[in-house]
Amino acid sequence: MKKILIPTDFSLHSEYAAKLASKIARNSDCEIHLLHMIDIPQGPADATSKGASSIPENVLYIKKSKELLEDFKNEFFNENKEVIQSIIFESPSQGILNYTKKTDVDLIIMGSKGHSKADDFLIGSNTKKTVQASEAPVLIIKKDEENLKLKNLVLASCFDKTEENKTLSKLINFVEKFKSTFHLVKIISTSKFENTQLSNQKMEAFAKRHKLTKYSINIQNDNSIGEGVVNFSKEVNSDIIALGSNGRNSFSHILNKSVTKQVTNTALQPVIVFKI
Repeated sequence: MKKILIPTDFSLHSEYAAKLASKIARNSDCEIHLLHMIDIPQGPADATSKGASSIPENVLYIKKSKELLEDFKNEFFNENKEVIQSIIFESPSQGILNYTKKTDVDLIIMGSKGHSKADDFLIGSNTKKTVQASEAPVLIIKKDEENLKLKNLVLASCFDKTEENKTLSKLINFVEKFKSTFHLVKIISTSKFENTQLSNQKMEAFAKRHKLTKYSINIQNDNSIGEGVVNFSKEVNSDIIALGSNGRNSFSHILNKSVTKQVTNTALQPVIVFKI
């Protein structure tokens, strides 16, 4: 991976994403892209409308946004070599997607708002839209992960060769730079049964295809796929969870949208969602 995008609205959760992005970039020589979206209403305005009187306010807001973005860069990325700052005039979710396609971003890191520690974290609407539509992997951060070690990664899949693509290979190569251990896990629920021997064979073949050197093979029985992923991640004390989204054929019933939503809303650790 060469380019990391951090969309920011200068909130606390954007700061969480920035801290982790800075750390990842320093360890992998990635280029940082800071992006702020300004969603200014479009349309004609006459001299008596509020739109006309708001033009000076818009100019001031744009100026202030540039200052805030510069301050954001200096606070969180002063040790990073390559940092590109951009302000675009679009809605947040669409702006992120368009910028990602235009600049060929490899990874998006986004902060996500949450409730109290006792409650489930719920990803915001902009994060949700980005996860569903982005071609680039999206790493969702819910709390301050400045000290994240990236040593234990849970990868949940059905491990069928037909469901893999370049995005998955790129993601694996990126994570391996941190000398992470991959905990490969196949979740067996009451509605989705698979023979243990077959599951083990698939995971061993997966590890061989991707030349994994540090990995474990695991089968988790649970009430649902989503619960299984979250519960297994707790058991191995994972630093991060990786999920495929919008799959086809066999993968679609293993890690579909509802499973991705359940995991991203429930797991406390960062979740990276990649399209397959």
